[in-house]
Amino acid sequence: MVGSYFWRHPLAEQVRAEGREEGRQQGRAEAKAQMILQILEWRGVPVSEDVREQVNASTDLDQLDIWAQRAVHATEATELFTEE
Repeated sequence: MVGSYFWRHPLAEQVRAEGREEGRQQGRAEAKAQMILQILEWRGVPVSEDVREQVNASTDLDQLDIWAQRAVHATEATELFTEE
């Protein structure tokens, strides 16, 4: 009885909601990272393993947006990380 009460407790519901939101954020970051790499691939820009790892490791959605914009014009994958 005590165990089932915990799962309906407001604190447990809050923790679940936070976990769902964190999962959504992670999913958005993964999707953006994959899109950046796909853009570079479509454009014929070679992507090193180091660049691939750095893009895939990022969870900063704003940074990923910047990299996506740069991917559209980059001639080398490392240009994603250079300030203009």
